[in-house]
Amino acid sequence: MEKRVAIYARVSTQSGQTVENQLREIHAVAARLGWVVVAVFTDEGISGAKGRERRPGYDALLKGVARREFDLIAAWSVCRLGRSLQDLVGFLGEIQARQIGLYLHVQGLDTTTPAGRALFGMLSVFSEFERAMIRDRVQAGLDRTRAKGTRLGRPPMEAERIEEIRALLIAGTGIRETARRIGAGTATVQRIRAAMQAQPDRIVPGVAA
Repeated sequence: MEKRVAIYARVSTQSGQTVENQLREIHAVAARLGWVVVAVFTDEGISGAKGRERRPGYDALLKGVARREFDLIAAWSVCRLGRSLQDLVGFLGEIQARQIGLYLHVQGLDTTTPAGRALFGMLSVFSEFERAMIRDRVQAGLDRTRAKGTRLGRPPMEAERIEEIRALLIAGTGIRETARRIGAGTATVQRIRAAMQAQPDRIVPGVAA
């Protein structure tokens, strides 16, 4: 009996990649093993940490699981499915309950075998552990920067430049033109204008003193 397979591929917002490479490799595996690809689901520019409601491809995949429209799900790697240990374990439990297998190309894993199911559980644990380590390293770096007294984010604008922006706005100069003359961002000029409008002692064109 031919195995009905659904392919799932995802790339995150930071990767700058597309799903094409993942799909190409998995289609090649399907052709080699005689699988019949009945559905392809993709999420592009979406983090694996996002929930099902914010991953339309993943949501459609799970709906197909509920209807048991395929016998196996094929993905590039465990990290393509999700970043949360709880979500990954829940996903595996859901597909196992409907007797649907899982193939992960990078890990060479097939959960239709007992060894594959055990390995998937281990990979899920290590995937969550790696993510936690990355968060800890980032936080430790920020803490070291603060301890050195280094300011995080953009430095504050000099008072002289702020007064120049205010003067131009009071004279009726537009936001974009003011930003161009001062060499500031339009968002910065807009914030200064909003602050002036909130101050009764400032006269801004179009705003009562």
